[in-house]
Amino acid sequence: MELSERYIKKFETEGFTAVYEHQDPAGTTYPEHAHAGAVSLFVTDGSVTFDCSGEKKVLKAGERFDVPVGAAHSAVVGPAGWIVIVGEEIDGDS
Repeated sequence: MELSERYIKKFETEGFTAVYEHQDPAGTTYPEHAHAGAVSLFVTDGSVTFDCSGEKKVLKAGERFDVPVGAAHSAVVGPAGWIVIVGEEIDGDS
């Protein structure tokens, strides 16, 4: 089983109602926002930099990030773009 498939299954067993793969090109920016429910990300390719409550965190392929519920955060996709597995507790809470 491929790593992406393993993480999709893992997020499903953790109770996330929406689990999907997503990708963005280099430099894609996500403006500051927050989530009403739990959201977890597993980067399979590339990288992204999160700014979560004033603390910057760079995620690279092979790393997971659990976004704190209700925490304001923004993100900028790295120079090679990224592919990520997303798990959302509330479908559409991205």
